[in-house]
Amino acid sequence: MKLQKIDFEPIGRRGECPAGQSLLEAAHQLGVELVSLCGGKGTCHRCKVQVLAGRVSPPTENEKGTLSPQELKNGYRLACETYPLGDCKLSVPPESLTAPQRTQVEGLEVAVSPEPPVRAYHFELPPPSIEDMRADAKRVLETLYQQHRVRCCTIDLEVLRSLSPQLRSGNWQAQASIRGDEIIAIRPWPSRQLGLAVDVGTTKIAGYLLDLDSGQTLAAQGIMNPQIASGEDVISRITYIGKSSSAAARLQRLVIKALNQLVVDLCAEAEAKTKEILEIVVVGNTAMHHLLLRLPVAQLALSPFLPAVSKALDIKARDLGLRIAPGAYVHLLPNIAGFVGADHVAMLLATEVWQTGGVTLALDIGTNTEVALVSDGEIASVSCASGPAFEGAHIKDGMRAAPGAIERLRLVDDAIEYQTIGGAPPVGLCGSGILDAISQLHLAGVLDASGRMGDHPRVRTVGEQREFVLVSEEEREGWGEQEKRPAITITQNDVRELQLAKGAIRSGIQVLLDAAGHAVPEIEQVIIAGAFGSYIDVDSAITIGMLPRLPLCRFRQVGNAAGMGAKLALISQRQRVEAQRIANRVRYIELTTAPNFTQTFINATYIGYHESG
Repeated sequence: MKLQKIDFEPIGRRGECPAGQSLLEAAHQLGVELVSLCGGKGTCHRCKVQVLAGRVSPPTENEKGTLSPQELKNGYRLACETYPLGDCKLSVPPESLTAPQRTQVEGLEVAVSPEPPVRAYHFELPPPSIEDMRADAKRVLETLYQQHRVRCCTIDLEVLRSLSPQLRSGNWQAQASIRGDEIIAIRPWPSRQLGLAVDVGTTKIAGYLLDLDSGQTLAAQGIMNPQIASGEDVISRITYIGKSSSAAARLQRLVIKALNQLVVDLCAEAEAKTKEILEIVVVGNTAMHHLLLRLPVAQLALSPFLPAVSKALDIKARDLGLRIAPGAYVHLLPNIAGFVGADHVAMLLATEVWQTGGVTLALDIGTNTEVALVSDGEIASVSCASGPAFEGAHIKDGMRAAPGAIERLRLVDDAIEYQTIGGAPPVGLCGSGILDAISQLHLAGVLDASGRMGDHPRVRTVGEQREFVLVSEEEREGWGEQEKRPAITITQNDVRELQLAKGAIRSGIQVLLDAAGHAVPEIEQVIIAGAFGSYIDVDSAITIGMLPRLPLCRFRQVGNAAGMGAKLALISQRQRVEAQRIANRVRYIELTTAPNFTQTFINATYIGYHESG
């Protein structure tokens, strides 16, 4: 029977399905729970997917009547009526899933007094007369100085276009929102001043809606970065851009569209208006930063790995296509070098590790992992290409953190005890579950230090590859699965993928320690940030040699610290100054040029590697 490879993004679920199955049948076989209220009859129109790559059957008459011409042109189809004609890559919109993927927005909270870059001032003008024929704009500028001693030089053009009718409809009083020496909004008094903090990750985007005056968080949401359809890591996206002159513009459009939808969703949650948002702060690694601004990225992957720009930037939101207040700005925190960007600066800002004495290690674990070592008042940082394995990519039964993903796992005698997200029937493994599985198999002696899989009652050989059965076909039937579904396993290739990912992180740590002349026991504190880092079992990470062997009391998991840093920079000008100081202090180390890096990396791929600790 001919098999076709189907890849469901951004969930990260992929596998082989027999030819002749619809995309809906393939989804259900692979554990992707598409909405299908009509049972696949084509009447509920809820199983919409987008075909990103590959050939599929032509649209049916039902699809032509249900989907708009633009949707069909963009590759949208009803999964129940579409049949793959070969290998396919699909994007699944959130509304087509029965349950959403888990994204990390929570993180540590840091108290800071609001000192926003945008200030609100109430003013009242006397009605104009034949004796006072000053222009409306001039009267506003002079009145603000007279009433508040605020000297403004400019009024945003879009604000100026609506100024005259707004003053007259408001009976000559209003609220001016001033940023620096520029009036960026004129609105009725009193009006809320809101801001948006955004962490644009390689895989996920986290957004926070705040009241600029109080610093209160009104809403927070996480979504997938839609650019993932064009590459699961930064190098893949840079390669994608190099193949087409229009690719960079397309990736920028994707992220801008996602940010605009995030704005709408956050405002709906907070019962706010999008035009009330007067400031946005964005953080991300240098690649995400450059793709957002459509700056060149090829040089990021070439020695000496220089960004196009490193200083903090202030850009009109409308120039990027962001639909908030017309005069609002986007502030981007400074980058450092290579792929160490504004998100790393934001993480250091939020955790305040740069102010600590002693030796502190700080990691923001993700598809692209940044690691900083703070010692003797110095900060050194590296970027580790840990890759998408922690997101479930390149793992046979891997998936991202969604209901049914195994997130905790223990091997007790010959039995597997596991916990799934949402308590749902097991579908696959997310990053923390993969980490636990490798750790448990190593402790049980199934995996040796080289990663080779040995004998065990649950080990079997399929084709030319060994695999360890975590949940058998029979055990899945015990969950009441109506269709017979394949076992969930960890294969020998999965182990190798995990070794590469954890080896990248552990070698980065070792390079930093060697450069600073420190040994593992001297590390007094380890800060673990990032969505993946929030959910891992630290003991498992130590067992496999991804993290240094230290007492558990020295580890602190802080959630989305980069997002918290973005929030701090949003409400406090002083924090923006601190962010620039941090960026100026960081010494970037390029891993590939570090002494003996190749051997360090090879050593770090060994399971249980703790050579220097």
